[in-house]
Amino acid sequence: MNDIQSQLVFNFFVYTNNIEMSYLAKNYNRKKISFTKGKGSYLYTSKGVKYLDFVQGIAVNCLGHAHPKLVKTIQNQSKKLWHISNAFKIPEGEKLAKKLCQKTFADYVIFQNSGAEATEASIKVARRYFYSIGKPHKNRILCVKNSFHGRTIAAIFASGSKKMVEGFGPKVPGFDHFIFGNHKSLKKNITKNTAAIMIEPIMGEGGIKVIPDWCLKELRKLCTKKKILLIADEVQTGISRSANFLAFESSKIKPDIVPIAKGIGGGFPIGAVLMNKKVASAMTPGTHGSTFGGNPLAMAVGNSVIDIVSSKSFLDNVKKLSKYFFVNLNLLKKKYPNIIREIRGKGLLIGVQLYTDQSKFIKKLMGKRLLTIRAAENVVRILPPLNVKKTEINQALKIIDDVCSKMS
Repeated sequence: MNDIQSQLVFNFFVYTNNIEMSYLAKNYNRKKISFTKGKGSYLYTSKGVKYLDFVQGIAVNCLGHAHPKLVKTIQNQSKKLWHISNAFKIPEGEKLAKKLCQKTFADYVIFQNSGAEATEASIKVARRYFYSIGKPHKNRILCVKNSFHGRTIAAIFASGSKKMVEGFGPKVPGFDHFIFGNHKSLKKNITKNTAAIMIEPIMGEGGIKVIPDWCLKELRKLCTKKKILLIADEVQTGISRSANFLAFESSKIKPDIVPIAKGIGGGFPIGAVLMNKKVASAMTPGTHGSTFGGNPLAMAVGNSVIDIVSSKSFLDNVKKLSKYFFVNLNLLKKKYPNIIREIRGKGLLIGVQLYTDQSKFIKKLMGKRLLTIRAAENVVRILPPLNVKKTEINQALKIIDDVCSKMS
């Protein structure tokens, strides 16, 4: 059978079986459901079926769907200016950079479009810094094995996951790894060529594993002693997700470089690298660039998001809701000790580690109109919007309780 005959047979099969053909590549195993609109914590299908969305684009929609202030911001800015080259000054970006620096450890910001770009740029900043001070041999980045720093070629090798790098060789050099929680492994892997240690304060894809504050403090001391840089990857944990504006803040440390993304745009693609003055001094004209990074439309949205989520009252409410959610999830753990193994996380970045099958559990939650997503180590990841209502948390708790009771 030639190619034309094969295509005709395939088209006939699609037509006779009433299958809607997709021209998207199969790199996602998409669920057979789509949504036409969202409002706050909820999504709606084309048939009007309502789902409680505790995925929120994987911690992206920090203010839920169609937040009125963000909608208004986009409408207003879209009538003025969408995009302009970074060859010119962009007032909206200057404004957002100032806000981020005033609210964090940072002295300077580089804007990107995504988390992967932000972590890639962070690696470049670290290497460029040592190059600029005459130590180009210090170019290796030490990361936690099976961490997650994005899907670009360098980022997957930074993650140290065999599954992620399979089929994408040759190996990108410049990355070493230590085992989570193994301090001997960490210290052993620091060499004269180490430029930085890059960690996630809470490992998201890796199973919602929290690095304790005391450990972050020791990491900072170690980096200072060894004269290397500390990179805190806050792509998923940042922008108030942990109930602090940035997750590492609870430890009272100051990293040198922090990539952020996801929540900063409230659903609009924005990434950024936060840097102290020392490392930023190495980023001279021409050392890095981004066509779309820092465009006026993205920056306008980012300014509106930051104004809302960084206020003390907003963060206090996230802390309050988080405490309520964790207390009740731990009660469910006691109620179903054969189903729930551990409740993990911080703020509204929550993981429920199971004894039972993770995929079946998520499917049953979805069957009851609650959307969640998986993480490693058999963890169900729960990521409500940061402005979630207590009644919506109660709704989710009831659904989790129902599914546990049916699976026990």
